Amino acid sequence: MVLLEKSLAVVFALLLFATVASGALVRLHPEKEWRELTLRIRTWWIIITLFSLAILSPPWLALTFFALVSFMALKEFLTLIPFRHSDRMPLLWMFIAIPVNYWLVGTGRYAIFMAFIPVYAFLFLPARMVIAGDTRGFLRTAAQLHWSLMTTVFAFSHVGFLLVLPGGGGQSGALLVLFLVGLTEFNDVAQYLWGKSLGRIRVTPRVSPNKTLAGLLGGVGSTALAATLLGPLMTPLEWPLALLAGVIIGVSGFCGDVVMSAIKRDIGVKDSGTLLPGHGGMLDRLDSLIFTAPVFFHFIRYFCY
Repeated sequence: MVLLEKSLAVVFALLLFATVASGALVRLHPEKEWRELTLRIRTWWIIITLFSLAILSPPWLALTFFALVSFMALKEFLTLIPFRHSDRMPLLWMFIAIPVNYWLVGTGRYAIFMAFIPVYAFLFLPARMVIAGDTRGFLRTAAQLHWSLMTTVFAFSHVGFLLVLPGGGGQSGALLVLFLVGLTEFNDVAQYLWGKSLGRIRVTPRVSPNKTLAGLLGGVGSTALAATLLGPLMTPLEWPLALLAGVIIGVSGFCGDVVMSAIKRDIGVKDSGTLLPGHGGMLDRLDSLIFTAPVFFHFIRYFCY
């Protein structure tokens, strides 16, 4: 059994353990409310199964899956923000940008990929908005459209680009994706557990009151340790760079979480949707990855490719 399959087997074993443990808690303490935990674990089975099938697939099929995730995340984002009747055509062009962006990823056109959304799409969208002649809330609307496209499509698509890095194709690319996504989710869990057990000092009390200094430091430390152990096995990184990658993933994951929390508070919602029972919406699951994906991608590309 090759390393990728072994790694996925470990992930499913951990998920199975969590399922058995949650079932035991329900039987031992039936007086407590365990519904949310049960829903979260059930949804994790679906998420991890689909993700595993994607990274085990040929790159074009995996990129199609990631493009679909971007489509659903962008659609969810746009349902949360108010937009004007005159913005219908710019919204259409935003969805058209998704297959173009992932085609650039699939063909490995790094230079054009880096400019397509942050430069050309960002310039095109307000220019297209001007044609409608509606200046009410123009700046706020342009900023909302830019940010939604930047996060759900451009930033997230760096996950897919890990699959097609020069010399990083095949299972090595899939292992990079698994390393990134696995440590990002591990960081979220570790920060939550450290914060619950030792957290006293709040880091962002007005944005996310549950985020504590102990959670941040404990999560980053735990993620750095995990990266140091797994990096030399799953990536081209030696342990010093793997340690640095873990710190980067931990810090950027925290930033992604609180930034998306600030956006939801500004909009006035707790969760971005109800697509994922127990988790909320697509954006609630992708918030940390939106920041860790581009940061880790450029780190690994600079040092290894």
